[in-house]
Amino acid sequence: MLNHELAWLIPALLSALFAALTAIFSKLGVAEVNSNLATAIRTVIILAIAWGIVIREGNLQQALHIPQKALIFLVGSGIATGLSWIFYFRALQLGTTGSVVAIDKSSLVWVILFAHFFLGEPLTLKIFLGVLLIIVGTLVVVL
Repeated sequence: MLNHELAWLIPALLSALFAALTAIFSKLGVAEVNSNLATAIRTVIILAIAWGIVIREGNLQQALHIPQKALIFLVGSGIATGLSWIFYFRALQLGTTGSVVAIDKSSLVWVILFAHFFLGEPLTLKIFLGVLLIIVGTLVVVL
């Protein structure tokens, strides 16, 4: 069993696996469907799965007690996610899967920068070099 410090690793690896499947299924799904309609269909499926899990786990009551600050950030996250999906599906319709996903995954660069400036997370030399490698790698895949 993983120690507590690495408990995040299995869910993170599964997230990456399902993100890869998402890209392939999405590319196939938007081939003959309007990208916004495809996003709406995807959203309904995600909504059903997420609420099903919340209900199954008995966490529905917590929805009535979410702190206002948390709710504001969750709404912002939902808006950002929705816009990300709309642009992602449109990009998949217009471009190659590898290029679109490479640029999409380069969001890690933005996450690291935002986490540093807004959350005070460290920006070490190792992280800075990793960010540079991600940028170079993205450019190699796309260009």
